[in-house]
Amino acid sequence: MPIPLILFQGNEVYGTFPFNPDSLSNKYHLVIVSKPYIQLIADVTLLKPDFTYADSTGKFPKEYSDRNLLSYYVPRNISIVKYLQQQTWVSTKQLVIAGHSEGSTIATKMAVELKNATHLIYSGGNPTGRILSIIEQNRAYETDTDSTRYGEDNINYWADIVANKNDMNSSKGDTYKATFEFSEPMITYLEKLKIPVLVTYGTKDWSSPYIDLLRVNTIRQNKSNFTFKAYIATDHNFFPLTNDNQPDYNIFNWDKVANDWLKWLNGD
Repeated sequence: MPIPLILFQGNEVYGTFPFNPDSLSNKYHLVIVSKPYIQLIADVTLLKPDFTYADSTGKFPKEYSDRNLLSYYVPRNISIVKYLQQQTWVSTKQLVIAGHSEGSTIATKMAVELKNATHLIYSGGNPTGRILSIIEQNRAYETDTDSTRYGEDNINYWADIVANKNDMNSSKGDTYKATFEFSEPMITYLEKLKIPVLVTYGTKDWSSPYIDLLRVNTIRQNKSNFTFKAYIATDHNFFPLTNDNQPDYNIFNWDKVANDWLKWLNGD
């Protein structure tokens, strides 16, 4: 989403990362990249309720939508990595690529193309592509009924996207081209990787059946470079669900997830 990296309200500054980065930053330089043509710093009172940035017309900036593509993010991020690795203060011993949700797709492509990548952290992704997350989200909950048929509508939506896969109309949100690109299955890329890969996911995430599929496949293929960490009964962002299938925001697990990333990187 087009969310500024640094958010504030009054004297309160929001965290840029979803977790406390202190433990990881003791050993690593942490780099997080902003969305294109979205201001870096913003007062949350000037943003939409979900913290997204909109222009004077109430829509996402066209400059952002035109670049909100897998084919843009991967080479852009690789250019950033290559620039940083030319700096004297950056070690070349390790290069950990990490991404959550949409970022997991970007991270996978980066890990494939960056020959000096040493580790991949694939978090909360769908290795069979975005469109199956959209379909499964409606199939999994009680919104999909004989009368609503949201899942069937999603499949018809996908057929329309495939027929118009280069369409860059962003009036309804993501462009068709963006959804088409992010729906490319990453499972084939993941299974070809030789570097260590950590996969973290909540078992109540609508993508979890497809991550379980990846997990079953890696076991079948006797791949020793994959580690899977399932957070039982948690959702896409590792919140446990209440009895009515709503996230319990009182129980925050992101710091635990980040600590588990560090333990894996340390070989613990």
